[in-house]
Amino acid sequence: MNFGIDDLPVRDELRGKSPYGAPQLDVPVRLNTNENPYPLPEPLVERITERVREAARNLNRYPDRDAVELRTRLAEYLTRTAGHRVGLENVWAANGSNEVIQQLLQTFGGPGRTAIGFEPSYSMHGLIARGTGTGWISGPRHDDFSIDLAAAGKAIAEHRPDVVFVTTPNNPTGNAVPAETVLALYEAAQAAGPSMVVVDEAYIEFSHGDSLLPLLDGRPHLVVSRTMSKAFGAAGLRLGYLAAHPAVVDAVQLVRLPYHLSAVTQATALAALEHTDTLLKYVEQLKAERDRLVAELRALGYEVTESDANFVQFGRFADSHAVWRQILDRGVLVRDNGVPGWLRVTAGTPAENDAFLDAVRDIKKEQSA
Repeated sequence: MNFGIDDLPVRDELRGKSPYGAPQLDVPVRLNTNENPYPLPEPLVERITERVREAARNLNRYPDRDAVELRTRLAEYLTRTAGHRVGLENVWAANGSNEVIQQLLQTFGGPGRTAIGFEPSYSMHGLIARGTGTGWISGPRHDDFSIDLAAAGKAIAEHRPDVVFVTTPNNPTGNAVPAETVLALYEAAQAAGPSMVVVDEAYIEFSHGDSLLPLLDGRPHLVVSRTMSKAFGAAGLRLGYLAAHPAVVDAVQLVRLPYHLSAVTQATALAALEHTDTLLKYVEQLKAERDRLVAELRALGYEVTESDANFVQFGRFADSHAVWRQILDRGVLVRDNGVPGWLRVTAGTPAENDAFLDAVRDIKKEQSA
């Protein structure tokens, strides 16, 4: 007898869904998951070792459940880099930005409530919404992947969502959302709600523009979420955080699991924050490589979405999956993320990017032969 997930009493809204994930294939160049390609510098590795060793001496005790030192250092980082002061009381941290999103939806969403996002965008917003029993509404975008503000305002007024997600820079398209658009969405959400507006800035350090953190002033229903996975080169750490009004920080603590951030996680994140300046130099290198990819792809005749992230969306293809396979056959893994006619490539090291560009040049030659 075959027994599978459909034979279990799974909630109806989860039936037929697939878990989030990207192919991890054994190929020479992997540019499909938006990771920072640079390993942590050796002095930081040594500092992590020191901090974890210190934490290990007290692993018989629970960690600081409020992560006071870590939140203080994250607040200092945001204040210095975004030019807008936030304090300990404005910051909350969790196991990756996905747990931050989950806690926000557990707090402000849930059964009988709804959330809206403007797709294509980060698919985990919808997946976590369904996982928390929150109804999901897919909002509109223009053909250039900018948010259709008029249609978005109409959708917010009609559906009166409890949570509004805005991803900037947007994943998977890479384009940034102007502050004016976010403000208009916030006003629409408050007129229909009030609703929580979550600005997902996972890739903001790679942007040509500024963080929207200053918009928090006077807007208690606005939240800005961040991650250490990308700019800090710490995808394996799983550390995300948010900045918001202190009341929001108090609210999410109602749903956090006890001692949710381990002592080892806190120690590692603190060590990384000590090396912020060094890590942000890698970000500048990746921004230059990202811009090179955009220029080179356009020179080859591809259509490329403006990118403020550490990846580039390019196309357009009659059969994007076939092109994905052709690139893979040349030893380079990019992302076929379901946007019809488009693929996405992560900015890697110069050598990795050269390998990718050689692959797409070769494909172009084959097509023109």
